[in-house]
Amino acid sequence: MVVPYLVLMREDAEQRRHDLRELFNGLRYVIRYGIAWRAMPNDLPPWSAVYQQSRRWMDAGCFETLACDLRAVLRMASGRLPEPTAAILDSRTLRSTPESGPRAGYDGAKRKRGSKLHMAVDTLGHLLALHVTPANRDDRAEVGRLAAAIQEATDESVELAYVDQGYTGSKPDEAARTHGIALEVVKLPEARRGFVLLPRRWVAERSFAWATRCRRLVKDYERYASTLASLHVVAFACFMLRNAAILAQGA
Repeated sequence: MVVPYLVLMREDAEQRRHDLRELFNGLRYVIRYGIAWRAMPNDLPPWSAVYQQSRRWMDAGCFETLACDLRAVLRMASGRLPEPTAAILDSRTLRSTPESGPRAGYDGAKRKRGSKLHMAVDTLGHLLALHVTPANRDDRAEVGRLAAAIQEATDESVELAYVDQGYTGSKPDEAARTHGIALEVVKLPEARRGFVLLPRRWVAERSFAWATRCRRLVKDYERYASTLASLHVVAFACFMLRNAAILAQGA
């Protein structure tokens, strides 16, 4: 299922020394178990081969394409349209490490120094778009960029986006409307006690919880923000690939 998205050259190319499946398994191992590239197990290809091929895949946007197609398949399998009309926007702050420290910012609300992942998912929790900024970046300021990425990924099918109270104000609303998206703020009940499950908003939180299953994504271990974003895309593509495989077995 995934082979057509990962083949960047002919199968009989002279440069190919390692099986693509094993290289892909090496990338998945790094993300899932949070190891350093140089700590690649001996039963997988050399770390340098896995790293170089992973960089080629990420630079070519292979996993963005894979995630987009898998999202359409999973949505149709659940009786939905291939492209969503609604999205959920949210952000998550990842604590910095010595590798990412120079570009880290301080998030006063979370009391963390690190990077902030801005993400949009559909109402089933499937990835639509994401990008990474320093943690001191305001969520409101990223709405326009996120809305543009959503419409590019969905052929401008999204009309409504659910957000939390961190996105209130005229500027984020105008930024979203510029790209044809209306923001709807899901507010907390005034007389709440303990944990409250917010309508629609919990879907984005669940998607973040899926990402925390991957040890490499629990903190910001990357030197570049683009690498952190790409590894998240790979992780979500793998989640959707697993769900698609389950559907195929049950068919």
